[in-house]
Amino acid sequence: MIKGKLIKRYKRFLADVELSNGDIVVAHCTNSGSMKSCIEPGADVYLSTSNNPNRKTKYTWELINIDSGWVGINTLLPNQLVYEALEQNYIPEIKGYINFFREVTFEDSRFDIYAENYTEKCFIEIKNVTYKVGKYALFPDSVSSRGTKHLYSLIRAKKQGFRAIIFYLIQRTDIEILSVARSVDPEYAAALERAIDNGVEVIAYQTITNPPYIQIHKRVPFELFKSG
Repeated sequence: MIKGKLIKRYKRFLADVELSNGDIVVAHCTNSGSMKSCIEPGADVYLSTSNNPNRKTKYTWELINIDSGWVGINTLLPNQLVYEALEQNYIPEIKGYINFFREVTFEDSRFDIYAENYTEKCFIEIKNVTYKVGKYALFPDSVSSRGTKHLYSLIRAKKQGFRAIIFYLIQRTDIEILSVARSVDPEYAAALERAIDNGVEVIAYQTITNPPYIQIHKRVPFELFKSG
């Protein structure tokens, strides 16, 4: 990866970055959310590069340094990390599956991972978390109608006999607990509460980052109703 300093993010999917040699480049930002608590002009960032001639920019914004810790802002990475961890039986709560498939359709939704063994079938939807308030990691950081739709789809899958999991991957280490951002998206919060009542499991893990390496680190407790 290439190191630089963030100048600004704009049009949601673009960011200007000054490289160490003084060049200013445009990087693609995969994160469509507000990126609350992880935007700081002048902060150190890391970009990855691509040689794909069909891309509008060769750079993708991967990491930003906030309060002396790295925050992963690439929303495409959690799917890859969790998929690899599941294949290696690294996550104790989701062990014992034989086959894993990515981007599997169920009714009018598409879930990130489908896992199965001889006795059980499981849908897993993965969400990237970067928003922080105090000791809490919060999701979502902006209204997420797509996320709400996924929760109701998980409820229906559970009722049809599937194991259903919403998996939050927190790409920062300066938090202690995960909760839902009710003030940001009350509908999502209500859907999550209903999903839990209907047997959808909530699993949250935290990553640890030491550029250029990132790995799933440990499980984080979840509180439906944030306290304090």
